[in-house]
Amino acid sequence: MGKFSYMRLKGSQNLRLRLLLSTLSSTPILIEDIRADATWPGLRPHEVSLLRLLEKVSDDCVVEINETGTKLKYKPGIVMSGRHLVHDCGTSRSIGYFLEPLVVLGLFGKKPLSIRLKGITNDSKDPSVDTFRSATLPMLKQFGVPSEGLDLKIESRGVPPHGGGQVILSVPIVDSLKAITWIDEGMVKRIRGITFSTRVSAQFENTMIHAARGIFNRLLPDVHIFTDHKAGEQAGKSPGYGISLYAETTSGCVISADTAVSYARGEDEGELEDEKKELSPPGDVGEEIASALLCEIEQGGVVDSTHQGLLFLLCALCPQDVSKVRVGKLAPYAIEVLRHIRDFLGVKFVIKPDPSTETVILKCVGCGLKNLSRKVS
Repeated sequence: MGKFSYMRLKGSQNLRLRLLLSTLSSTPILIEDIRADATWPGLRPHEVSLLRLLEKVSDDCVVEINETGTKLKYKPGIVMSGRHLVHDCGTSRSIGYFLEPLVVLGLFGKKPLSIRLKGITNDSKDPSVDTFRSATLPMLKQFGVPSEGLDLKIESRGVPPHGGGQVILSVPIVDSLKAITWIDEGMVKRIRGITFSTRVSAQFENTMIHAARGIFNRLLPDVHIFTDHKAGEQAGKSPGYGISLYAETTSGCVISADTAVSYARGEDEGELEDEKKELSPPGDVGEEIASALLCEIEQGGVVDSTHQGLLFLLCALCPQDVSKVRVGKLAPYAIEVLRHIRDFLGVKFVIKPDPSTETVILKCVGCGLKNLSRKVS
């Protein structure tokens, strides 16, 4: 192997983002001091799992981790993708953590991607698989990704602490994305959603729906929330319930919010008796998420705060043409994404607040990433 010049980085923050941008820009990275001072130093199980996943979907990718896990060398390979891949995401983070980098890499793979992911489908930390299906995938279509072959199928659900869920993600390949001007938020025309429950009474779902509708029906009539009660094999290994809601606007924007309620992970297993009291009642969960969705809508912008980072990344990967998007208040993660895009892709955004709507308009010229593995016909 020849000598590579590695981009040197420090710390554990934004590891997923760094690995994704490193792969897209073919920049080898060396990360030091990964939780060096923590009680448990080094990489966490979900971070190691993400590295294994990157090895699975790419060829010639080199991962070197030192004994304590505090130093990582990553040399990206060529994204091959492929069909019938399987990956166990473990139970330290949900499948939502792995979906975002996977779907972006899949677009620039050599072959279309089809992968079965196992683990936790819904938790309160990462976006749920329902949100990914109803809000993230439609967003990709704005950038010219064909809807044929773009799909997420939920086969079984799994909540913390033991997971047991399974989904199948399919991603088509593209030559390149298309630059967008997306600043019209439109008005909310309908609200849709889905509740789920695993290993608890299906009545919990009706309570969540009733509570959420109690808030929305004062505002608009077109509210429809579906139920998805799982039993047996499809209910995973732990009891839990949750709700994922999204608002569709007249201009095709999808704003989402979701949560799930289950017992805590790992070290709390001995205390299940005390913990039972701590699960939020389903009525409160429905009201909370309905209110959270209204807050996201009120902030303005063409996507909700959890999707800002992905939106900026897709804009940066567009051809060398101007993309222009409107978002609400910038989320802390989205600001990190903008910094990393500048460092890895050399793309800078022009950020202009719009005081009349309290939103922000961002413009950039894409880096012109092309899928070089596509055969030129």
